[in-house]
Amino acid sequence: MEKIIRKPSTSAELEAYFDLRYRILRAPWNQPPGSEKNEGDAISEHAACFVRGRLIAVGRLDIFDSDYGQIRFMAVEVDFQGKGIGQEIINYLENISKSRGDKGMILHSREIAIGFYKKLGYILIEKSYLLFGEIQHFLMKKDYVIGE
Repeated sequence: MEKIIRKPSTSAELEAYFDLRYRILRAPWNQPPGSEKNEGDAISEHAACFVRGRLIAVGRLDIFDSDYGQIRFMAVEVDFQGKGIGQEIINYLENISKSRGDKGMILHSREIAIGFYKKLGYILIEKSYLLFGEIQHFLMKKDYVIGE
């Protein structure tokens, strides 16, 4: 399976990008279309994984004035989950963060994804917020190893 990870660049790719975010991260909880977007989209780094032209995974890197970036809106098509694609999106976003000189990355993981992030070197810091009144999130952090 040949995969390409890059920024979505056309209007059709951006539409597919936000559609995937909606279908995986919002629709199952009966959230309205449009809830998959926020003001940070205009100033963040976006990653999309394509297989034979089909967008199958997405993620976003929020950039702050601090020493840490933040990963948000990670989503992988159901039929591609468990195949290492989420890890490739994380690596892509971490490389952007490292190239900026960040010391590490933070994220707020859904409870179901804590194990995934732990395998990638993230440590659990604390319970953070409850999304839609039912999806518990946890703050996680990864410090980059110098010279990595």
